[in-house]
Amino acid sequence: MAEPNWSNQTIWTGDNLDIMRGMDSACVDLIYLDPPFNSNHNYAAPIGSEAAGAEFKDTWGLNDIKLSWCAYIKQEHPVLHDYLKSVRSLHSPSMMSYLIYMAPRLMEMKRLLKETGSIYLHCDPNASHYLKLLMDTIFGRKQFQSEITWQRTSSHNDRVFGNVRDTILFYGTPPIDAFDNRLPLDPEYVRKHYRHEDEQGVWRVHDLTGALTSTGESGQSWRGFDPAAYGGRHWSVPKTGEYAKYIDEVLAPGYLQVEGIHARLDFLDKYDLILWPKKENGFPSIKRYLIPNQGRKPTNLFTDIPPLNKSDKERVGYPTQKPLKLLRRVISASSNEDDVVLDPFCGCATTCIAAEDLKRQWVGIDISLLASKLVKSRMQKELNLQTYKTVHRDDIPIRTDLGPIPKYNSQENRERLYGKQGGHCNGCKEHFQLRNCTVDHIVARTKGGSDSIANLQLLCASCNSVKGNRPMEYLLSQLKEQSLL
Repeated sequence: MAEPNWSNQTIWTGDNLDIMRGMDSACVDLIYLDPPFNSNHNYAAPIGSEAAGAEFKDTWGLNDIKLSWCAYIKQEHPVLHDYLKSVRSLHSPSMMSYLIYMAPRLMEMKRLLKETGSIYLHCDPNASHYLKLLMDTIFGRKQFQSEITWQRTSSHNDRVFGNVRDTILFYGTPPIDAFDNRLPLDPEYVRKHYRHEDEQGVWRVHDLTGALTSTGESGQSWRGFDPAAYGGRHWSVPKTGEYAKYIDEVLAPGYLQVEGIHARLDFLDKYDLILWPKKENGFPSIKRYLIPNQGRKPTNLFTDIPPLNKSDKERVGYPTQKPLKLLRRVISASSNEDDVVLDPFCGCATTCIAAEDLKRQWVGIDISLLASKLVKSRMQKELNLQTYKTVHRDDIPIRTDLGPIPKYNSQENRERLYGKQGGHCNGCKEHFQLRNCTVDHIVARTKGGSDSIANLQLLCASCNSVKGNRPMEYLLSQLKEQSLL
């Protein structure tokens, strides 16, 4: 199992794309991200709040994207590149720019996730449908697990169908079916359905048959009752799951060791769990008791997690702060203790706080220095960790998972790149002899780029001189100004 090339409880300040490029692959179990939504709004924390000074622009235009992102997407995902170009006509240049910003970051997140990992992308209806196609392309549509709807606010009077929800796109491994993830049963539901009570507890009447007939034992008559004649059905006794286990451990000890459908029916009757019909045309049923502390599995509709209001103790004034309860549910559903959780847009560090509280390892990245300050104060205030010290970094990590690689400008790399590029400079596209080409880092080492062949290209001496250690879009813009592209 790969080990991260960073310490637990680390907060990075900087561009998350540069930092993620320096992280080792397949080291993260769960990613939750709450990025900008392309909402066409600008956000700022109130003066006097803990998050005072936090602000960000959520309006997007062509000036907000870099040509190197487009070139990288075109090289790695040609189909995705075509989709992004089509968005300009389907929607707007603003939406295309936003998705071009998101695409290379999501591509890095896929690399960082373990095969068994999961990712939750928090967004809203402004871009959710376009992000869904982006996620399908990068992570694979078969990795899609659910589109979660979180009711983030109450109804407004400004429109007939007020927008009261956010969307969370969930890809990766199915959630953990742990009892701790269950939600309390609605008291009204219990009152309505569990209307009977005896010394074993409260119970309801439940069907003993399943749909369709069967040619096996489950389709044969038992004690004069033919399930096929009862609407074309078959016997269906509890075999697996919580209630079968509850029967075996509490109501009828040894139940799961009994072989055969009819034998299990006899065993249930022995322990007074069969309800015999009082009417002539009736059919046997089973008592289904309410298991102590029984809960219900969460659905993809979250209506029980209210948004933060001004009086909530966890509120720090951050413009788009999400409640801890929401993050606890996500983290509990898709990770175990000691798993690694990453939030690449960690803002006021809610994901970090929830992960620490649930005994997970965590790492956060944010463009603002404020995140590293807020995580310390919130650890002390909300988790009562008075001596807590986070690791704050603003450098680019160096990958350690690439193994032995040739020196970046080795003859081996030069020959491989020459063949890959067909002898053409990756800048001006002119054809040159190998001796006239130089090896260049696509992403500079100072921006998280490595010496691996995937991050190398051949440039002619002139283009390499113009580019230097600057990003590729600088070279392309200079060539365009000189009418060389």
